[in-house]
Amino acid sequence: MVRLQPIHGFAAETTAAVVIQVATHWGIPLSTTHVISTSIMGVGATKRLSAVRWGIVGRMVWAWVFTLPVTALLAYCFTRLLLLGQAS
Repeated sequence: MVRLQPIHGFAAETTAAVVIQVATHWGIPLSTTHVISTSIMGVGATKRLSAVRWGIVGRMVWAWVFTLPVTALLAYCFTRLLLLGQAS
């Protein structure tokens, strides 16, 4: 996604830790993977916007958006199958 130096990794991880702690304090559910990924994007953007590989970012965002409804649908189908097996 972006080439990082140790200081950039430290900044990304520290930012992610703060965001996760605040969200936990307020009871806000979030994905630690999303938080880490977006903090790395932010660090990369401080160099220059073109330092971020936006093609990779676009595929990640598409996967995040796609995963939520597909996972919900699969869980629904799987549960219905399990309940069908119980009724017999």
